[in-house]
Amino acid sequence: MLPIVSLTVFLPLVGALLIMMLRKAPRPVVHAIGIITSGLTLLGALWMWSRGVNETGFAQIEQMDWMPAIGAAYRVGVDGISLPLVLLSALLFFLTFIYSAKVRERPHAFVVLLLLLETAAIGVFTALDAILFYVFFEVSLVSMYFMIAGWGHEDRQRAALMFFIYTLLGSLPLLLAILGMYLGSDPNTFDMRVWIDNPPLSGTAAMLALVAMLFTFAVKTPVFPFHTWLPAAHVQAPTAGSVILAGVMLKFGTYGLIRFALQMTPEAFRDAGIVILTFGVIAALYGAFAALAQSDLKRLIAYTSVNHMGYIVVGVAIAALALDPAIRATALDGSVLQMVSHGLVTGALFFLVGMLQDRAKTREMDQFGGLLKVVPILGWSFVLAAFASLGLPGLAHFPAEFQIFLATLQVEPVAIIVILGIVITAGLYLRAIGKIFLGEPREQWTGMSDLNTREVLTLGPLLILIIVVGIAPAWVLDVIHKTTAALQF
Repeated sequence: MLPIVSLTVFLPLVGALLIMMLRKAPRPVVHAIGIITSGLTLLGALWMWSRGVNETGFAQIEQMDWMPAIGAAYRVGVDGISLPLVLLSALLFFLTFIYSAKVRERPHAFVVLLLLLETAAIGVFTALDAILFYVFFEVSLVSMYFMIAGWGHEDRQRAALMFFIYTLLGSLPLLLAILGMYLGSDPNTFDMRVWIDNPPLSGTAAMLALVAMLFTFAVKTPVFPFHTWLPAAHVQAPTAGSVILAGVMLKFGTYGLIRFALQMTPEAFRDAGIVILTFGVIAALYGAFAALAQSDLKRLIAYTSVNHMGYIVVGVAIAALALDPAIRATALDGSVLQMVSHGLVTGALFFLVGMLQDRAKTREMDQFGGLLKVVPILGWSFVLAAFASLGLPGLAHFPAEFQIFLATLQVEPVAIIVILGIVITAGLYLRAIGKIFLGEPREQWTGMSDLNTREVLTLGPLLILIIVVGIAPAWVLDVIHKTTAALQF
């Protein structure tokens, strides 16, 4: 059988190697290789989707010996939690390559880094060996660091260094937790499936491993107070970096929270559930209030990411605290669907901010006004994405957040205070729309051009999926629920 998972993971790496060999290739050829390679990777992800998952664990498993003396092997596969994230990642990278075809500064290095980052991202979501997971996790960090530092905005060096230090130091506790679980397993293995089926640690050891993992994934998600690297990284990153950072890489934190912390140390997670729930509530509310205080549109969207990722943490904590399997599945269904919807919505918003900045050379909301009359396609696209971000029914966030809030009411009703984040988010986006797009246009913007064909091709699929997932989420939820309904912890 064709190893479609491995092909999907490593196709971008093959494209990167090809570009490295064609060092004198002209810019259009380099971008074409990136688009074609990421397009083939998206086809691979769709093929994986068509093969589906099962209700008894991981599916589409591919493995071979790697370091047999220590129980490490090349193991990849998917379940209902990881497969939607693989498809989301492949889609966002493909659209990012289309958008980035305009990049003229060092295109070879830019495309190589983006392709390497795609392999790392899909590898994180498909790895079933803890060492392999950690390798992909760290490679993504290096790729994003160079992308911010090399193609970011005016203060990119400081932002890249902050991103690198935070996430590198944040990942070291995860390595310690992995080593602890390896030593606790009998026989010693790095097989994540074994750790999930038979958690290797208990008692104090499990709690210490959980604390280490929570630190890593709290930085990556990020949640308050480990979030301070995120606004600077988003604001200074190029548009491609912001889209991938928000749409894909933040999911490393919440995916790891489920895959490692919840599934491998379930008892310790349940004991710490109220604390984790509190951090999720604080992150959601803090992110909304912080976004409300911003005048820079890109920074505003960055803080709304903290808000929405907080909802996911709340959902995972509620799943750990729930005694009823049906409520647990509802909370996790909502959390995983929120990861997908956040990638679609925030990816679209960061693309739109990049398109606006390309035209106006500013992101300050007070500098605009009346743009809906000047650039209607860009304006209405932003309105749609903003309404999705504030949780409007019929758009992507609503079915995800509804399930999280429903489960929260059934398990810890006090935590439903988190719903205030939606009210605040609605206010800040309505204010942003009013300042930027409503009213009469200022004279300096009357000649602004609307979206071109490349930009429409970039945004179109995201906007369509935001509506489709909002109206008919079952096609995604059915895949997610096959796994979440069968989880035992």
